Amino acid sequence: MRAVARTTLREQVKELLADRILTGVYAPGERLIETRIAAELGTSQTPVREALRELELLRFIESKPHRGSRVREVSPTELSHIYPVRAALEELAAREAAVRLEGDVGDLARHLDRMREAAAAADLARLVEHNVAFHRRIVEAAENPVLTELWTSLRPDLRTAVTCLASGIDLAAIADRHEPILQALAARDPDRAGAVMREHIESYTNLVLEGGIA
Repeated sequence: MRAVARTTLREQVKELLADRILTGVYAPGERLIETRIAAELGTSQTPVREALRELELLRFIESKPHRGSRVREVSPTELSHIYPVRAALEELAAREAAVRLEGDVGDLARHLDRMREAAAAADLARLVEHNVAFHRRIVEAAENPVLTELWTSLRPDLRTAVTCLASGIDLAAIADRHEPILQALAARDPDRAGAVMREHIESYTNLVLEGGIA
């Protein structure tokens, strides 16, 4: 039980720190001091240290000897390298999902509705939540554990939030860009679903490099 509790706490600390980085509470270059964070959160240093280690693996912070952990500045070019990989994974997922969902896109439609509601309320966190849930439903519908594991390792929740912040794109536009995917899956068309999904994901490269929709 202790191990489970510690893992849960570590995850909670990681998500909190990630949220602060994404929303600018912690600025690029700012030092993150374990003891200070632990005291603020009322925890030991262990879950904070573990959370910082995971965030370093995700390249949101960097650690150097005698300098501690600092928030990294994530460049648009670095973000753009992630999307071709994700595009390949999700193209495959969409092709499989078009067959396996058998036109049942009710869950996806609900997530799209929630995205649009979040956009109208200028609620980035909620939009990202349902955006990622939309994509996760498609990935899981492919029923390929390796694909799901690889996709999850890319942390689409954090990357999507960073992209939105880096590009300054209108939130309503982000939501609307999911409509063609929904329609292709509803039509049970694997080729079309794969193509529109790849185009959808790859266009994020243009968002972060050019600050607009491809």
